[in-house]
Amino acid sequence: MADVTASDASLRRYLHGLPGVDAVGLEARAATLGTRSIKTTAKAYAIDLAISMIDLTTLEGADTPGKVRSLCAKGANPDPTDRTSPQVAAICVYSDMAATAKQALAAGGGAGIKVASVATAFPSGRAALSVKLADTREAVAAGADEIDMVIDRGAFLAGRYGKVFEEIQAVKEACARPQGEPAHLKVIFENGELSTYDNIRRASWLAMLAGADFIKTSTGKVAVNATLPGTLLMLEAVRDFRAATGTQIGVKPAGGIRTAKDAIRYLVVVNETVGSDWLSPDWFRFGASSLLNDLLMQRQKLSTGRYSGPDYVTVD
Repeated sequence: MADVTASDASLRRYLHGLPGVDAVGLEARAATLGTRSIKTTAKAYAIDLAISMIDLTTLEGADTPGKVRSLCAKGANPDPTDRTSPQVAAICVYSDMAATAKQALAAGGGAGIKVASVATAFPSGRAALSVKLADTREAVAAGADEIDMVIDRGAFLAGRYGKVFEEIQAVKEACARPQGEPAHLKVIFENGELSTYDNIRRASWLAMLAGADFIKTSTGKVAVNATLPGTLLMLEAVRDFRAATGTQIGVKPAGGIRTAKDAIRYLVVVNETVGSDWLSPDWFRFGASSLLNDLLMQRQKLSTGRYSGPDYVTVD
């Protein structure tokens, strides 16, 4: 792949030489997989797996240290009435809250939960590279284990693939720590703004070639966020990338996934497209704020036979 990334021209030739996406076929397959029925023990397993894959998220201008600490407590102990509930995968916050989240998780029994921080002028991605790198380094220094960066969609849509590639590489380098493993890098495309499936495929390969550890559908801040067809397409890309390079890349759909039924649909798509190798929080995540509550309610119903309702789970 070194020849592919040697120049902007070679990168362009490669990305535009990728097979075109059959939109009708892609959407039909996603729709078919979305109708699969999961029952009893398989459903219980899927619910627990989905909980363990959640990046529990708060990305609001009104976020406070208290709200972040509350979210960390919920992530570490999702159901206080049932200690068998798995913990979430990560707490996702703005970079100025990364230290608060790290401290709260360490103090509250969630030391194994990752802290993910959005960076690089989230959600627009419109800032000078120096600002994006400073944002990333600040989050890593504050204790972030994972960085969720957004690509410059304007540059991508203008065909400036080399600029996007170089920014991803630079942010990847900024994820390094003086000691220990670097923070993992999740690259957000904002699929709803890329307009076409061909662009989503190109963005997937571009990010993976640049060193992304995860590719992520969306910020959750636009009208169209994660969709089953878009996620299926990205899963096909990571499958093909591993076949070509031997490197496995994770996938994270984010935004609009609110119910246990939604989450299970995504898990079916993962299993049928890339197999069990990706059925792990190490390789698949849900970016969500409200999904956890519905998963907990469905989990309680399977355990007790009764549907408790939203008053039986915490808001934060």
